[in-house]
Amino acid sequence: MHDILEPLHHKIDYVEFASADPARMCDFFGATLGWSFEWFGEDYVAFHGAGLEGGIYRADLASRSADGATLVVFYSRDLEASERLFRTQGASIIKPVFSFPGGRRFQFAEPTGNEFAVWSDS
Repeated sequence: MHDILEPLHHKIDYVEFASADPARMCDFFGATLGWSFEWFGEDYVAFHGAGLEGGIYRADLASRSADGATLVVFYSRDLEASERLFRTQGASIIKPVFSFPGGRRFQFAEPTGNEFAVWSDS
């Protein structure tokens, strides 16, 4: 059983990602961020433990900021350690670590091509 909070009126409640290989995407996020998964057939899986509930559906698409997609950003207490971990699990770095007012971040694509970012305030 997962601790799913009571939905809040007009607040983001769930997010879904496309993936040509949902199992591979699950392997990546399970290994890097410790997410757990609940399969609903071969083409849809819910994820838990991400700070926001969501799902992954099978499609030959990927989310990339260069195409105008929304960029999901994770927080890290140790940016360099997170980058090393993601690389060892098959992520490719799209934008190396750079500074911005308030912190630093990098952007990566997980093994099935969806782009995400990781930021730190240290």
